[in-house]
Amino acid sequence: MATLRLGRSGRWLPGLLLVSPSIVAIGVFVYGLIAWNTRVAVSGSHDEVTPYGFDKGRNFVDLWSDPSWPPAVRHALLFTVVFVGGALLLGAFLAFLMEKGIRAEAGFRAVYLFPMAISFIASGVVWRWLMNPAPPERAVGLNQLFDRIGLGALANDWWQNPSWGMAAMAVPAIWQMTGYVMALYLAGFRGVPDDLREAARVDGASEWQVYRYVVFPQLRPVTLSALIILGHISLKVFDLIMAIAGKQIITYVPAIATYVEVFDRHDPANGATIATYLLLAVALLVIPYLVWSVRAERDR
Repeated sequence: MATLRLGRSGRWLPGLLLVSPSIVAIGVFVYGLIAWNTRVAVSGSHDEVTPYGFDKGRNFVDLWSDPSWPPAVRHALLFTVVFVGGALLLGAFLAFLMEKGIRAEAGFRAVYLFPMAISFIASGVVWRWLMNPAPPERAVGLNQLFDRIGLGALANDWWQNPSWGMAAMAVPAIWQMTGYVMALYLAGFRGVPDDLREAARVDGASEWQVYRYVVFPQLRPVTLSALIILGHISLKVFDLIMAIAGKQIITYVPAIATYVEVFDRHDPANGATIATYLLLAVALLVIPYLVWSVRAERDR
């Protein structure tokens, strides 16, 4: 009997011991810190010395009366729409060109993927120079380039525009993540069996119809995955905006607001509240994707 029990435990015990450090680390540094952040968010600790209490969730309501919070939410939504939409469309287009076959494909893939290897801080420093908002006579970067080639009308104030500044802020993010989206879509294109394409062509489908009715429907899981990845990046973007614009109200987003509340205003409760809102926003993207993935695995 003892030998039988040892044999059964020998099947799962080595694996459990192997992954137990990761389980402990995730439990402490992910879910443990989420629990601690939630505790601070529902507390009345609006300074660094007040003991933690319980404010019945008033922080989540009172935050909307802060004049800087609603604009931060609008900025985040505008950034998300432009960044996610731009990266998806441009990445899919580049992948389509690659899939149709071009010379030096390996070189182009490396060029498109290289920006992803750069941190948002490093690319933000460069793009701050490129998107310098000075007028053409004092401009550098893109405004100067437009002036030199006779397209001075295209010069603008970029991220300092009160209405569309966050749309311009999404341009560096699109440049940095488009190669990754291209790689996802290229793998999706290459994963569609040639037999399906040939069968559609034998049935009289044109090349556009092959892509519309055969290839593109097969790319829905790729699109969903890219949407989830880009969406959660855009919702919690911090380093890119800090490198380009700093803590300016024109480019104020929830992640910047968290930093300001905790380190500038010394209000941990409000900072934790904003962080909780960000967590909920990311969960709205990730949880449906996980449910869909589980159901798709069960249906197979």
